[in-house]
Amino acid sequence: MKILLQFPEGLKKEAIRYADRYRKEGHEIILSASACYGGCDLAFDEARAVGAEKIVHFGHAPFLRSTPIPVEYVEWHENVNLENIAKAAKKIKEKKLALATTVQHIHQLNEIKKIFEKEGKEVLIGKGSFTAYEGQILGCDFGAIVNNKAEAAVIVASGRFHAAGAFVGYPVYSVHPQTGETENLAKDLEKAKKTRKAAILKALEARNFGVLVSTKPGQFRLSLANEIAKKIRLHGRNAEVIVANELNAGAINNFMFDALINTACPRIADDRESYDVPVINADCVDELFKLWADLKRA
Repeated sequence: MKILLQFPEGLKKEAIRYADRYRKEGHEIILSASACYGGCDLAFDEARAVGAEKIVHFGHAPFLRSTPIPVEYVEWHENVNLENIAKAAKKIKEKKLALATTVQHIHQLNEIKKIFEKEGKEVLIGKGSFTAYEGQILGCDFGAIVNNKAEAAVIVASGRFHAAGAFVGYPVYSVHPQTGETENLAKDLEKAKKTRKAAILKALEARNFGVLVSTKPGQFRLSLANEIAKKIRLHGRNAEVIVANELNAGAINNFMFDALINTACPRIADDRESYDVPVINADCVDELFKLWADLKRA
């Protein structure tokens, strides 16, 4: 069988080892060199181009329910330091906690839960719309920590990426899986909310809008982009739909739009410093339309 192996950047160093393993099993192996940002980002174009019969996608949990080419997801698990997680649990004062982690540590979620329960916490674990597991969090899906009983959320993950987009209305703690370093991201999240609001206000005076569409399989929302572009035009502005597999800020800036509406990965909007103009996610665009309507009535 001809198989395309796909790795995120942090696991590409493992590619030769896995290619050798599959080849010894009698398969023809080709490696995808494209950047890979998640389980939504599958290399179908490369697979079709080389005639691959299957994609083996490393590092992420299953995301797409239906695929034009068979896909095998190979998760990459890493153990957390439970002793340091226990130290972190003592630092968090809230009693009712929504708990989540990334797929790298999902196999230990129950152990982490018991550590917090030992500290007298009530631990709430939910499931997102796009995730494969209860308690799993994605950069685009925080459903696992949305709970009206929660007093705070705890996300066990390296770095701030997953926690930094969690606008849930209560404190969000980021706990490092190895060191147990605990950080309350309230100030960061409040700053991010203000930045998103500022982008909407800046876009009020914009005349020419670009509506971003990614062809990545789990992000492709052309119908939504066309709908948004139509509504922008109804408000007397110009709108063009822009499509690419990877939305490169430098290339998009060359179009000289006044503002951008993003229908792809919602975390693109967090990279505002790379763009010359305001970037608004599709789920926030109704707020822009409402402000336009209010201004028209005034």
